[in-house]
Amino acid sequence: MQKNYKYLSIISVFFVSVLLISNVASTKIVDLKWFTFDGGTLLFPLSYIFGDILTEVYGYRQSRKVIWLGFFMALLMSLIFIIVGSLPSAPGWNNQNAYDLILGLTPRIVIASLFAYSAGEFSNSYILAKMKIWTKGKMLWSRTIGSTLVGELIDSILFILIAFWGILPSSLIITLIISNYLFKTGIEILFTPITYKVVSFLKKKENEDYYDTNTNFSPFSRE
Repeated sequence: MQKNYKYLSIISVFFVSVLLISNVASTKIVDLKWFTFDGGTLLFPLSYIFGDILTEVYGYRQSRKVIWLGFFMALLMSLIFIIVGSLPSAPGWNNQNAYDLILGLTPRIVIASLFAYSAGEFSNSYILAKMKIWTKGKMLWSRTIGSTLVGELIDSILFILIAFWGILPSSLIITLIISNYLFKTGIEILFTPITYKVVSFLKKKENEDYYDTNTNFSPFSRE
């Protein structure tokens, strides 16, 4: 029987919104002295935090639904940007070059983003769900940080390599991967106290603390 969760839809909206905003912000490469990364990295780590919260409270099944929702919304956004960019400009509108530079996503960027996102998020959710069983629900910090270390590594490597291999110098690619990974995992660690509070709040309000003991972990399962 499906429970009527009060806050699941809110967490899901935040998750998908962070994903979409991050994809647009990723069109700019920023240099903050210690770190060099795409602009989306400033916000994208929050998607992993929301992913952790979803899996920890509601379980892998619910998290899987939201991950796929984010995937298809990101795909829709990318396709709309590409289609709109290819349509004829109205007379007097002279910003096509600016549009192409910021929103004119290439198929390669779209593929990189979607593939890296799905691989990273599903890995993160799977590891957290498994670790919750192994730790018997204790040491939440070990699950949120441990799952993020793996998920963010997969995401960072896949996105940078698929999107920029052969375009950017190999030295910059390595710098981007390392900077992205260190920054993202650092954000996860810093937000751990907040994650604890949100998880505790949701478990009490939703009367839920799901354990994936009999879960089919296939990303494509409808169970």
